[in-house]
Order: sequence, then C-alpha cells, then structure tokens
Amino acid sequence: MSFFERLNRLFPLWAILFAVVAVIQPGWFTGLAGDIQALLALIMFAMGLTLSKEDFLGVVRSPLPVGLGVMLQFLVMPLAALGVSLLLGLSTAVTTGMVLVGATAGGTASNVMTWLAGGRVALSVSMTLVSTLASVVATPLITWLLVGQAVDVPVWGMLLSIARLVIGPIVVGVVVHHFLARQIHRVEPALATLAMAAIVLIIAIVVGLNVDNLASLGPIVALAVIAHNAIGLGGGYGISRLCGFDKPTARTVAIEVGMQNSGLAVALANQFFTSTAALPGALFSVWHNVSGSLLAGYWKRRPVDTGEPEAAVIR
Repeated sequence: MSFFERLNRLFPLWAILFAVVAVIQPGWFTGLAGDIQALLALIMFAMGLTLSKEDFLGVVRSPLPVGLGVMLQFLVMPLAALGVSLLLGLSTAVTTGMVLVGATAGGTASNVMTWLAGGRVALSVSMTLVSTLASVVATPLITWLLVGQAVDVPVWGMLLSIARLVIGPIVVGVVVHHFLARQIHRVEPALATLAMAAIVLIIAIVVGLNVDNLASLGPIVALAVIAHNAIGLGGGYGISRLCGFDKPTARTVAIEVGMQNSGLAVALANQFFTSTAALPGALFSVWHNVSGSLLAGYWKRRPVDTGEPEAAVIR
C-alpha cells in the first residue's frame, strides 16, 4: 500500500481533526469562504480524471441496479432529509441545508467504501457518474419542490452553478484522461488525496463560519445528519434486497445512496442561501465518511462473492 493510499484511509480522521481546529481557530479558515466553489470544482476535476470509457459503458451493462440506485438517491434521501428536519423541528435555514444534502448526487468517496465493503466497484462508479450528471437538473428542482414554499430557491441559478462547478470540470477531466490515461492511472491515489484535502478544507471553512452556532445548533444538526445517513444506508440495502439484487449489489447501492456529494451541498448553500444552511453539509461530510468506514469494515469481515475481477478495483 502506497503512502497516499494510507493517507486516504484516514479520511474520517482528517475531517474530524480539521473540524476541531476550525472550532479552535476559525479565523484560519473563514477568509477562504470565497474559495469553496473553486475547491469543489477541483474535486470534480479529480473525479473526471479517473473516469474512462469503461465507466460510461458500465451504465449500459448494469441498467437496473444503476437505475434503482439513482432513483433512491433522489427519492429516499431528499424525503428523508425533509422528514427528519420536520420531526426535529429544525429551522428553515437548516432544513434547506438538509434537503440540499439529500438532493445531491452520490459522493466520490463511495467508490472507495464500496471496494472496502466487498461491493461492486464498477457499479458504484457508474451510479456516481449517472447521479452526478442527473444532479444538474434534479438537485435544484427537488430543493424547490421540498422547501420552495418556505425559502426562495433560485432554480435556474443553481442549475447553471452545478453545470459550471460539476459537469464542466468532470468533462475536462475526462478529456485529459483520454489522452493521458496511463500516466493518470499511476497517480490515482495522489488524485484521491488531492480531492480529500479539498473536502477537508471545505469542512473546516464551513465549521469556522458556523463556530458561533455550533453550541446551539451543533448537537441537533449532528443528530439529524446521523439519522439521515442511517436512513440512506439502511434504505439502500433493504430496498435493493427486496428488489431481488444480491448482497454485493445491495451493499453497493446502500453506500452509494447513503454517501452524498455534501461538498456540492455546502457550495450551493454558501452561494445561494446562508452559512447556516451549509452546516448540515459540513457535518454530513464528516459523518458519512465515519459511518461509511465503519460499515465497510463490518461488511469486509463478512465477505461475499462479488463476481468482479480484482483488476476492476482501482478506486
């Protein structure tokens, strides 16, 4: 295992560490609030660099599980976010942030967690790809449908922003990968480390911006985030099994549905709403990596045959 791979496995630890530092020294990070969008674009570019034509063909090869995963992504998670928010009596700003998290695509870390959990890595990559592309339209529309009565949701502005921050960098990354695939394959762990560092920095910035709210909002928002994530993981696995998919596929769907692109939710909240609305996304970024790691470790000790060659496990 390389140095970068060891570093990447400690992702949850780095996220918690930088969040704690941001609480103690918020001034180190609050001045970087304007860089959140650039950091997100960097993450998406790094993701694009790892995508090949095989990843796109994977969507065609596994349409049913990919379709189920994406449907649950944009159905279970947004509704769960709203339901948890209403049940806990969260403010409009925090509820908006919760719904934004629920309405985003699957997180890029889900591919690594799927590998660790003994799931289907190629399927995970396909689901992340499709949900990310669909999020351009789905995220603003779902947010508008669920919280548009309580807060002004600039659907068109969000749509353009997602296209610029997500699709644009991914397309550029894919093009670069096409010409430099061999060189990129050698540095993939370093690319993952770069994306991890950007996510950790985004978390620290949002925590720093909300340090005055953490005492009052932190515990209840943390509870909401934990419940939301658990619904995604449990619902993804349970519904997949009810639909007749095998355990490796169900594990993959569970992780894909439960782990969100919370960095995008943070960027959108910070751009179109308030720093308070970005708090759920920051806490989700920390927690879903912790819960994903714990679940992946649990499943790793209970292996099942994935039927997938080891060479496919590259992320």
